[in-house]
Amino acid sequence: MTRDELQNAAELLEQAAKAAQDDEARERLEDQAAAFETLSNADRGPDHGKIARHEHILTEIAAGEGAAAEHIEAALESIRAYRSTVEGV
Repeated sequence: MTRDELQNAAELLEQAAKAAQDDEARERLEDQAAAFETLSNADRGPDHGKIARHEHILTEIAAGEGAAAEHIEAALESIRAYRSTVEGV
């Protein structure tokens, strides 16, 4: 079962990685894109804790990446839309 918001986040993070000016940020964004691709197709969706860890990482990367920040913010919107559907906290 694909989770559309997470798939969208993965695609936006791939775009962010292409726009990143810093090699380390590019690699971290590629890793995040791959993680969200996996999460979008997993049997069970991520819980609030896992999502929060990813949000923290992405927020940190966005603070230092001007060109990629727009894509990262759009990805975070998709992630938050998914998170609003998760039971719990």
